[in-house]
Amino acid sequence: MAKWILTIASFLGAFTVVLGAFGAHGLKKRLDEYSIGIFHTGIEYQFYHVGALLVLGILATKFPGALLQWAAVLFLMGIVFFSGSLYLLATRSLLGIESWSGILGPITPLGGLCFIAGWILLSVHVMKNL
Repeated sequence: MAKWILTIASFLGAFTVVLGAFGAHGLKKRLDEYSIGIFHTGIEYQFYHVGALLVLGILATKFPGALLQWAAVLFLMGIVFFSGSLYLLATRSLLGIESWSGILGPITPLGGLCFIAGWILLSVHVMKNL
């Protein structure tokens, strides 16, 4: 379990740096300030949860458990739903998906709920095992 969590976290860490650089340099002249802010928020939360995945992976080496695995899955789902929907919302005019706003808007809070649930599972695991 620890190996897959740490592997995914490492990959996502690199991918987050690439996305951040793309947002800062590639999108800066193509999006307005508001959209850049939305994109940046996606990057920020993705980085926080990459760090959380690294912590989960390290914890899993000494204190493995299903709650840690589920927390990792929820953090990954949060990254996809929360950050992913923000990336698409920020770039919808460039991608020609303006009509998706009604779908993407409600997906973002679902990702936030995944993040919250992951943190709660992590806290329960820590209370039970440390």
